[in-house]
Amino acid sequence: MRVQNRHIIYVQGYDPRGLAQYYRMFRTELRKFGRLYQVAATISRPHSSSDSEIASWSIETKGENWHTRTTYDFLRFEDFIQNDLAAPIWRIVLEAVWIYWRLMFRGTIARFWRANWRFATFITWPHIILLLEAVGAAAIAFVFSKGLDALGAPSPLNFLAAAAIFFALLWGALRYFENQTYVLYLLCDTIWTWQFAHRDRSEWDQRIDRFAQYLTDVVRSSNADEIVIVGHSSGSFLAAEMLARALKCDPTLGRTGPRLMLLTLGGNFPIVGFHKAASDFRAHLAELAVAQQIDWIDCQARKDVMNFFLFDPITAHGIELGDSRRNPTIVRVRFREIIKPEHYNVFRWQFFRVHFQFVMANERPHAYDFFMIVCGPVPLRERMAHPDAALAVVTANDGAIRENAWAALDAPGRYGALGATDLGSYMEPSARRRG
Repeated sequence: MRVQNRHIIYVQGYDPRGLAQYYRMFRTELRKFGRLYQVAATISRPHSSSDSEIASWSIETKGENWHTRTTYDFLRFEDFIQNDLAAPIWRIVLEAVWIYWRLMFRGTIARFWRANWRFATFITWPHIILLLEAVGAAAIAFVFSKGLDALGAPSPLNFLAAAAIFFALLWGALRYFENQTYVLYLLCDTIWTWQFAHRDRSEWDQRIDRFAQYLTDVVRSSNADEIVIVGHSSGSFLAAEMLARALKCDPTLGRTGPRLMLLTLGGNFPIVGFHKAASDFRAHLAELAVAQQIDWIDCQARKDVMNFFLFDPITAHGIELGDSRRNPTIVRVRFREIIKPEHYNVFRWQFFRVHFQFVMANERPHAYDFFMIVCGPVPLRERMAHPDAALAVVTANDGAIRENAWAALDAPGRYGALGATDLGSYMEPSARRRG
């Protein structure tokens, strides 16, 4: 099958930047993609649904003997996220610290460490920065208090002045160094995932239900060859949740019509699923793992500290399904192979930039390429099953080589649902399975 029409449904993660900045990034990266592969790619302006919860645009891509049209839906949550970040700083700090202590005493942080120490370090980092800022503010307040004491100021005045200086300095550090530290953003993320896991955010649940109904309507009416639901970062578990709810509404969804795919990129499922209260979420993961009408591919990268690498989203949550399990296929991506060597040494230490590489253009042709997944002629399932052939289809200069690559893609066969695929020239151990 050569894809002529594709429908992408992109679920954003916990990112306050929203539609305008995402669309600009997408358009810029699409141009880079076109230059890299020497293909013509055009993009329309975005248009929003009447409730502004979904924005859509279209892409036309033309290559050597192929032409693909893509409808791209961007499912929006930035209004909720921006409201979270607008909360008073004192409330964010107190609530996040209280949640973190509960995560520690309930053993959730320890489970994060066992699953992936890099991610556990990452979510602990804002609390370390917060502690350092508090210690610095306290030290300055202490010195000022001693100065007042030397001048003979009354003790109550010393205490009040020191307290005022401490809180003012801490507030200022959090407020004015946010662009360098991202402390408040990450603390809000911690609060949100706790609340989402405990079903304390009804507005999120209601919107996910509406998105699930939208997905159901799209699948029923679309003439696309494949529909790919993409979840990046926190969007990974939101996309999984949306799809599971859609399947609950219509268990026949995906059995006829377009091929239905779930693609999760840089996922962090445990940040919700490891909470004891998230039993519904774990049940939804189990349902997706055995669903016959969908294929779920989970892409992970070692260099990305914000995802769980070498992680099985099913068995790590204590879900044992035996031979009935068919999802997800775990795909390991090596960013070193898609970024030019002269850029990689700088790129590797920019953690947010690394995390977004999953949804940005490559600098080198590679089997993993987000924009080829979105715009290219090869279906996602076959791309992951036969990465070399998928790459040859768009990079080979010889027509015979391209036709042989298409023949390999069209050959019968199914990729291993429980295994892990390497989209790189290096070898890695099998994906970890934890009970």
